Amino acid sequence: MKMGEKVKAIRAAEKITQKNFCEITGIPLSSLKNYEGGHSEPSLTNMLMITSKPRFEKYTLWLMTGKTAPEAGQISPVVAHSGQEETTSSRSGRKTG
Repeated sequence: MKMGEKVKAIRAAEKITQKNFCEITGIPLSSLKNYEGGHSEPSLTNMLMITSKPRFEKYTLWLMTGKTAPEAGQISPVVAHSGQEETTSSRSGRKTG
């Protein structure tokens, strides 16, 4: 997976727009669009702008090496929001307890 694809996967896992991602990281929107579109690769400076933000620190190892270390808090976007999804249910009207 190319670096631009990884950046896009992180953004998607965090459920934020390109604009929001750029506001958080300080990366220009045009640069992000080029990365995600496969037209260029992020510079080391821009990678550090991503990984230095608390919200994205958990992806550092995966972003740089493709590996994860959950015991150290290092995950991939695939498991970022795994677990029980929010659900809604209709009220039954029955009293409990």
